Amino acid sequence: MKRRDFVKLGSILSAGSLLPSTLYSGSPLESHVKPFTIGILGYGDRGSGLCQLMSSLPDMFEVKGICETIPFRLQKARETFGSKVLYHTDYLSLLDQKDIDVILIATPLYLHFDHAKAVLDAGKHLYLEKTMTFSVEQAIELNSLSKKYPNQVIQVGHQYRYSPLYFKVKELIQNGWLGKVTQIDARWDRNADWRRSVPSPELERQINWRMYREYSGGLTAELLSHQIDFINWAFETSPTEIVGTGGIDFFKDGRETYDNVQVMLRYGKEGMIGNFGATCANQYDGYAFKIKGNKGMVSLLTNDGVFYPEPDTRDALESVDGVSGATKLAWADDKKGLRILDEPIRDGSYYAITDFYRCLVNKELPHSNVSNGAKTAITVALANKSIYGEEKQFWKPEYNFG
Repeated sequence: MKRRDFVKLGSILSAGSLLPSTLYSGSPLESHVKPFTIGILGYGDRGSGLCQLMSSLPDMFEVKGICETIPFRLQKARETFGSKVLYHTDYLSLLDQKDIDVILIATPLYLHFDHAKAVLDAGKHLYLEKTMTFSVEQAIELNSLSKKYPNQVIQVGHQYRYSPLYFKVKELIQNGWLGKVTQIDARWDRNADWRRSVPSPELERQINWRMYREYSGGLTAELLSHQIDFINWAFETSPTEIVGTGGIDFFKDGRETYDNVQVMLRYGKEGMIGNFGATCANQYDGYAFKIKGNKGMVSLLTNDGVFYPEPDTRDALESVDGVSGATKLAWADDKKGLRILDEPIRDGSYYAITDFYRCLVNKELPHSNVSNGAKTAITVALANKSIYGEEKQFWKPEYNFG
C-alpha cells in the first residue's frame, strides 16, 4: 500500500463536523424568508417523533395541522400543540387546509399509496415514510404518477441515505477498500412481542396493524427495509433473485405477520449474496450489519461502524503507518479494526429532514426519492411473496426506474 493510498483512506475515515448540505454535493441553500408549513398525517410513534423533530427546527418547518383517527393520539397532539395547529380526523380535510405547504405521511403501510396520491393531487410537497408502498403495482404506479408533478418535492423516509456514517461506508465500498464484496449479513433482532398496548379491543387492528397481513409488510418492511435499501444505494444495484422463509415460531397470539423471517437476495451482476433476517425471540445480535469483501469487512450499528481489514490489508496499513508517519488512524477498542467515524452523529432522521428542507428550498430531487424508494418497496414486496409461501421471485426489467 502506497502512502498516498493510506492518506486517502485516512481522509475517508476521519470524521469532521458534517451537515447534509456539505456532506453531499448538493447546491447551497438559496434565500428563503419563512419556514415551510407542515401537515402531519398519522400521529403514532413515528409521526409524532418526526413532528417533534420538525418542531425543533423552527427556521425550517412550522407544524400547522395534524390528522389522526385514534382518539388518544389526537388528544396527545392537542396537549402538545394546543391551539397552534388545526386538528383533523379525515385526511382529506387536512389536505384542504390552505396554509400547508408539505404533508408528512406516517400512516400504516397499506395506506401509503392512497394517501400519497391524494397529497400529490392536492398540490402539496410530500415526505412519505418508508416503506414507500405496500405492493409492487403501487410502487410502479406512484413512480409514474410522480412525473405528473415535477414541481412537487417527494422524499421517501429511508434515512440511512443521509447518515454521515453510512455515506462514508458507501464511499469505502465505491473506492474499493473492501475489495470484491461477496457476502452481506444483516440482522435486526429483539426479544419482545412487537405489540403496542391497546386501550380497548376495537382499536386492536388500528394500533397493531403491523401484526396483520392485510395492512403490513411485517418485519421485512418495518425493519429490514433499511438495510436492504442501503445495499441498493451503496452498490447502485437491485437484487436479481429473492428467496424468503419464515413463520410464527414464538408468539402464538393471533398475529398474522411472521415473528421470525429470513430473506436471501442474490445480486447477480455484482456476484453477492445478501442475508437479511429478524426474529422477535432473541435480542443478542440486536442490530447487526456486516458487508464482507476480500480486502476487508465493515461492521455497522445504526450510529457507529468499524472497518476490519483482512490480514494482508492490515499488514500494509500498519507498515505504511509505522514507516512513513502518515496520518494516524483511529483503531477500534479491540485493536483489530479502524473506526469509521471518530465523532458522534445524530439520528439519521435529523439529516434526512434537514436535507429535505434544502430540497424544498432549491426544488431539487431528494437523495431518497420515488424512483429508488420504489426499487426498495418492490424488493420488500417480492421478499414477502416468497416468505409467505410463494416460490423464488425474480427482478424484472420494468422495475428498473431512473
